[in-house]
Amino acid sequence: MTENRRQILNMLSEGKISVAEAERLLTLLEQPPSGRPSGSGAGEGGKTPPKYLRVVVEEDGESGSERVNIRIPMALIRSGVKLAALIPREATNRVNEKLQEKGIGIDVGNLKVEDLEQLVDAMAEMEVDAQDGKKHVRIFME
Repeated sequence: MTENRRQILNMLSEGKISVAEAERLLTLLEQPPSGRPSGSGAGEGGKTPPKYLRVVVEEDGESGSERVNIRIPMALIRSGVKLAALIPREATNRVNEKLQEKGIGIDVGNLKVEDLEQLVDAMAEMEVDAQDGKKHVRIFME
């Protein structure tokens, strides 16, 4: 079983996504990555578009051990994964504040499809780093 498939099934078992969403995401994983024009993204300034969104949540203080380290394919995000389901509820406000500081007026807890492309474009060039005293959350593209 691939890591992406395991993550989808874990999100389903935890109630973070519905059965229909899980089915759609699993179907997308099975499809070959056709549908993209060859060389897409490489023409603009020679940069390739990011392929993954990484969400890392660490406990502050105690040995800095990682609690969450998720690498989500951008294809899954564009297809409708609930980004808020990946970020601990208590850290969502801090993430929203950090996005506001960087000029991105998006609430990750209530992300709409039309906001998604704006977030993806903005995140391609930056990293969000938020702390709330208990957790340290980093969100970035790779």
